[in-house]
Amino acid sequence: MAMTKTAMKVPDVIALLEENQNERGIANWEKRERDAARLKSYGIGLTVLRKLAKKIGRDRELAQELWKTDIYDAKIIGLLIDDPNLITREQAESQVEDLGEGLLEHVFASCDATLAKAPFAFDLADEWMGSPDEMRRRCGYGLLYELSKKNPKGMDDDYLLDRIAHIRAEIDGEETQVRAAMGGALLGIGKRNKMLNQAVLDAAEQFGPISYGDDNNCEPLNLVKHMTSDYLKKKLGV
Repeated sequence: MAMTKTAMKVPDVIALLEENQNERGIANWEKRERDAARLKSYGIGLTVLRKLAKKIGRDRELAQELWKTDIYDAKIIGLLIDDPNLITREQAESQVEDLGEGLLEHVFASCDATLAKAPFAFDLADEWMGSPDEMRRRCGYGLLYELSKKNPKGMDDDYLLDRIAHIRAEIDGEETQVRAAMGGALLGIGKRNKMLNQAVLDAAEQFGPISYGDDNNCEPLNLVKHMTSDYLKKKLGV
């Protein structure tokens, strides 16, 4: 994403959202009664929102202003255009309290999250995974998934083996959405090397496919299938 700050203001972004609104998406949003009661949405899909965010570019001040709106799509763009080098832990702790449901959580903590690029992301993920707060645990594992694509200081194989063991011991007693986030983290960890792949596979064979919840149309996450795919076998030399 371009790093040059734009001259766009909140009204300009809202005008951009209005130009790209999706009636079908709006209808689907309004079916989510709890979310629709809290936030307005223009029904724009994440792929389009990413394109709009790229057009806007990195803009720390605009990102913070968009987060203050009551518009779901504007908040998403705010998360996407923020500057990871300027995000603070205080900001992250404040935003996680206001995520609610839907894609806000995923864009905040996974989906190539800007927060995962912050210098303190690994320490934050480690702390949140052990939090008594469900949303923080969900986001902690979401961040771990993103960080599994990188090599932050402290996240070595021993650390990740400990995470796998923890998930294996705790997943059956966790909330549905935390289970899903744990599964996502394991998906990323198991792609790193042959040893971690086998550890994730052993765990997945124990607890089986991970459901995303009764009201979700997605197929349960079958980690065994993913960990034994032809692509991953070739990549890892299994």
